[in-house]
Amino acid sequence: MTAQALLRGTTLTFAIAAAGANAAPPTPPDLPPPQRGLLPSMRIAEPAGWGGRRPTVPQGWTIQSIATDLKVPRQSLVLPNGDILVAEGKGGGAPALRPKDYIAGIIKAKGNTAVKGGDQLTLLRDTDGDGTYEGRWVYAKDLNAPYGLALVGNKLYVANQDALVRFDYVAGQTQATAAPVTVTKLPSAVNHHWTKSLAADAEGRYLYVGIGSNSNIGERGMAVEENRAVVWQIDASNGATRTFATGIRNPTALAFEPTSRQLWAVVNERDELGPDLVPDYLTSVREGAFYGWPYAYWGPNVDRRVQPQDDKKVQATVRPDFALPSHSAPLGLSFVPSGFAAPFAKGAFIGLHGSWNRKTPVGYKVIFVPFHNGRPSGPPVDFVTGFQSDGKTMGRPVGVTVDPKGALIVADDLSNTVWRVTPAR
Repeated sequence: MTAQALLRGTTLTFAIAAAGANAAPPTPPDLPPPQRGLLPSMRIAEPAGWGGRRPTVPQGWTIQSIATDLKVPRQSLVLPNGDILVAEGKGGGAPALRPKDYIAGIIKAKGNTAVKGGDQLTLLRDTDGDGTYEGRWVYAKDLNAPYGLALVGNKLYVANQDALVRFDYVAGQTQATAAPVTVTKLPSAVNHHWTKSLAADAEGRYLYVGIGSNSNIGERGMAVEENRAVVWQIDASNGATRTFATGIRNPTALAFEPTSRQLWAVVNERDELGPDLVPDYLTSVREGAFYGWPYAYWGPNVDRRVQPQDDKKVQATVRPDFALPSHSAPLGLSFVPSGFAAPFAKGAFIGLHGSWNRKTPVGYKVIFVPFHNGRPSGPPVDFVTGFQSDGKTMGRPVGVTVDPKGALIVADDLSNTVWRVTPAR
């Protein structure tokens, strides 16, 4: 999808307001023919420090770092008292199957931080409300690549790469007072895609966990894909699990749209079909739906590399709701609650971590997708940019979290920074 615009001032306000008023469905992407070669195009811009610079935000907004020197921040959670919890970690470790997997691993590693994952939750506190988070504590340690976070009443849920766990949370506490309780084990053998996204429904009865595939397109065999490329529904009271949606290759972030209470996900699609195929996507997650992986993509478009095929599954494939640039690697999703500053009052923020398998990089920014009546209603708008410049990469956004007070929290796992974006005073 090519409609990406960095708009400013009144132009930005008009564009989003018009999208909401018209509520026109987004234009579906034009899918090019598949391209296959010995190796995919690979390019990672060289990591560099921020120096005195910072990311770019639209006119009328300001951005500042509220925490640095973290240990691979991935997702965050704003607690009711305004404290921010940050999940820090790095998981995975699936062995390479082919020489090109090994080569790709080397290329991708060059674009990532060299810092070891913290396997912990860090709590940040702004004690006087001035926007400076001077308080910082390790809330919980010795976790296993924590990623998804959710608070339901006084229960804090954390999706490690191998299990969903629960802490008893007391408002204002700076450290967990007891070891976590395991709610349920999560699939973790091989862990090609290790991130476990997490969302809780409004009543707190059910938790939803996104579990990525164990390969690009099933090349490890389908036996290791059992309970992979799925979204699980978990009963918070007893840990009972059931499969909610399938064929969803790597659902890296989950969130409920506030007006419809519909579950949505951002998804990293498959590789090695060319720089402009397959689109990553934002989609509603429908109970019982099959989203195509590995047999098909973007509806019933057959992936001929997968053998044997399953014609029934191909025909049952649900087309996603909203295309994102291919290989942009969306890792963060947060819907805007009521009361957020216009023109970003209705829609979703998405953190695009950035490509590694294109000659021309895409992603490396936070975008806003306007919604109307619970559905995407216009093209995405750039919100936080400037993570790359002159062939260098200063940061890579991951989780995005909307603070009910009107700020956007952005985790950056390359510079190991948490950014806070607010309306300018």
